[in-house]
Amino acid sequence: MGKHLVVPARVWLLAVSVISATLLTSAARANEIEQILRGFEIAPVKLNLKGKDWALVGLGSYLVNTTGCNDCHTHPNWADKHNPYLGQTEEINTAQYLSGGRVFLKSDGTVLTVSANITPDNIGRPAGLTLAEFLEVMHTGQDPDNPARLLQVMPWPLYRWKTDRDLKAMYEYLRAIPHLADNPSPSP
Repeated sequence: MGKHLVVPARVWLLAVSVISATLLTSAARANEIEQILRGFEIAPVKLNLKGKDWALVGLGSYLVNTTGCNDCHTHPNWADKHNPYLGQTEEINTAQYLSGGRVFLKSDGTVLTVSANITPDNIGRPAGLTLAEFLEVMHTGQDPDNPARLLQVMPWPLYRWKTDRDLKAMYEYLRAIPHLADNPSPSP
């Protein structure tokens, strides 16, 4: 006569939970790896990976280049004769990539603000910010030059929901892009 293995229901439940968590974690890791690799594919500029976390740079590139940072921090967004909205072949303006310069106007036509240059400064800090300062700006919207003032254009309410890992990845990517001087031709 064969023996039957009797396993209590709680053991089965635990086993199913562990297996499910493992599968979900594997799927999440696979998705992040896809984002990291895609980030390197879509980075429009040469990256300096020396001393940087390769995975964070790739993930940061994915996040920065797919969430619209270029829309405000690069002016103009598109290289000359490469604006996809005009039916042209898409090419990002790498000459001013993330160097700021987009002017935002109030309803009366006066300047509200000009987007910041978020390329690394001469010691490698994006927008001249430490990681802690960058996280503070992204979580709270406080202007780094005047913490009593909230940034009025930067969509910090959306970015504050990013995980610290996501924001660290964005910071690491910004550390890896080339430094550029402030955009020489700011305009709306």
